[in-house]
Amino acid sequence: MPRVQKSVLVMHPASTMFQLVDAVEQYPQFLPWCAGGQVLLRDSAITRATIAIRYAGVAQSFTTENAKEGGEWMRLTLLNGPFQDFSGHWRFHALSEAGCKVEFALHYTFTNAILEKAIGPVFGMIVDTLVDRFVARADALAGAA
Repeated sequence: MPRVQKSVLVMHPASTMFQLVDAVEQYPQFLPWCAGGQVLLRDSAITRATIAIRYAGVAQSFTTENAKEGGEWMRLTLLNGPFQDFSGHWRFHALSEAGCKVEFALHYTFTNAILEKAIGPVFGMIVDTLVDRFVARADALAGAA
């Protein structure tokens, strides 16, 4: 079962980073592999959304329900998609008003070996660079402000 764990210190408030991760509908603006992000439900406790991947000849989508708490964490749970196992979390630890520690962890297994061979390398690249893409987005938005 592939596992990804990333942790970075950033000069952006925890609330900013949380909002970027929660804004699934904006993913196609800065994630080159994202062909669409559709929010099915969003309230203060849950974001349920479908993400479409289109990259390097691979097209796939998956739906997650993300339980969240006060801008501090988000727990990812798969509802539908090409995975047998899929769970993870984001954590946003405020270090000051202007900086935070972002942690991302994900464990996943595809439903079968054919999907693993077809999608595995692309999905591995996506999750390995995900945190960096969100940090770059926060930097770009801060520079534009």
